[in-house]
Amino acid sequence: MVKRIYVEKRSGFDVAAKQLLDDFKDTLDIKIDGLRLFVRYDVEDLSDDDFQKVRDIVFREPNVDNFYYELPADLDLSKTFAIEYLPGQFDQRADSAAQCVQLVTAKNLPIIHSARIISLIGDISQADFDKIKSYSINAIESREASFEIPATLKISAEIPPDVEILSDFNSLNNAELKNFINLRGLAMNLDDLKFCQNYFREIERRPPTITELKVIDTYWSDHCRHTTFTTALDEVTFDKGAAVIERAFKSYLAMRKVIQDKKDISLMDLGTIGAKIVLPKNLDESEEINACSIKIKATIDGREEDWLVMFKNETHNHPTEIEPFGGAATCLGGAIRDPLSGRSYVYQAMRVTGAADPNKKFSETLPGKLPQKKITRGAAQGYSSYGNQIGLATGQVHEIYHEGYLAKRMEIGAVI
Repeated sequence: MVKRIYVEKRSGFDVAAKQLLDDFKDTLDIKIDGLRLFVRYDVEDLSDDDFQKVRDIVFREPNVDNFYYELPADLDLSKTFAIEYLPGQFDQRADSAAQCVQLVTAKNLPIIHSARIISLIGDISQADFDKIKSYSINAIESREASFEIPATLKISAEIPPDVEILSDFNSLNNAELKNFINLRGLAMNLDDLKFCQNYFREIERRPPTITELKVIDTYWSDHCRHTTFTTALDEVTFDKGAAVIERAFKSYLAMRKVIQDKKDISLMDLGTIGAKIVLPKNLDESEEINACSIKIKATIDGREEDWLVMFKNETHNHPTEIEPFGGAATCLGGAIRDPLSGRSYVYQAMRVTGAADPNKKFSETLPGKLPQKKITRGAAQGYSSYGNQIGLATGQVHEIYHEGYLAKRMEIGAVI
C-alpha cells in the first residue's frame, strides 16, 4: 500500500513559505493574507515498522517540522493546490529520501514521490487563484497533482508496437516531404530530408524506419550539432553604426589567413578562431578534445610530475529559459562532465548570466514565456544545487541585467 505523510515547517522556521508569500505579493501584485506550504511524500514498498522508524529521521526534523497523515482540517481546499513533477522528470527530493530510507533500513530501495502543496489564506478571487497557479506551475517540468492516494506508484508501460517502416518515404515529392516534416514534427528542413531520402533510395536501397529518421533528426538538431553556428555564411554585410563589429570581422578574416583556415566562414569558426591563433605549445592533443587540456609540470611532495589542466565551458541558454532549475544545473553539469570523462576532477567554476529586469510585474511577461524573476531565481538555485552536490566552488558569478536578454536568456558555466 502507498503510505502518505505531509510535512510543514513550524512557525519561525517557515522561511520558504514566507518567501513564497512575498513573491506572490510582489510579482503578481495581489492581496493575500498568508499561505501554508507542505511537502507531501507518497511511499511504497516500505513496511509499517520501517515507515515509523524513518519518519522522524528522513521525512522530517522533529525540532523544526510538524507532520500530518492527512491535511489539517482548517485548510480551505478550494484555495489549495498541489504541484508534482511530470512523469519521467527527475524528482531530486524523492530520490534523496529513497536513498536515505535505504541507508536506515538496509533493505530494498522504496518508491517515493513528492509534491509541494500550497494553501492560500484570505479572500482571494478565482482570477488571482488561477494567476498564482499559473505562476507556480511550469508546464515544461511539472503539473497540478491530485489529492487522491494512488493505488500504486509503480509506472507501467505498454509493450511498444513494432517499429514503423516508412514504405512510401523514398517516393515522396517535395510537397509531400514538407507535409511529412510537419506531420512528424521534425527539426530538419526540406533539403535535409531530401538528403536523407536520396541516401536511403540510392545507397541503402530500402525504406527507412521512423526510428532512423528520428535519430538523424536529433543528431542534426541545433542542440546536438549547432546547425545555426555551423551554417556557412556566404555574404556578410554591416549596418550603419556597426563599425566595431565590422573591425572585429575583418580581424577574424585576417586570422583565417594566418592559420590557413579552409573551413566555411561561420559563427562557430568565428567563435573558436581565437583559440587556434593562441594555440599553446603544451596543448594535449588526443581524441578526447571536448575539454581543452594543456600539459603542465606540477610539484607534488617536492617532486615534479606530469599533469593536465582542463578547461571547459558550457552554454545552456534555451534550456534555462524554459526550465530554469534543470537548465542551469545541466549548464554547469555539462561543463563538469567533460573533464570527468577525461579522468580529471573539477575544482573551480565561473558563472555568467544575462537576464532582463527580474523586478517587473508578472503582467509584463512576454506571452509564452516565464517571468524573468522566476527564470533568474530558479537558474541560480539549479546551478548551485549541481555545484554543491559535487563540491565545486564557484569563485566568479557575474549577472548582467539588460533588456536585450528579454527574448532569450544567457546562461554560461565554465570550470577548471
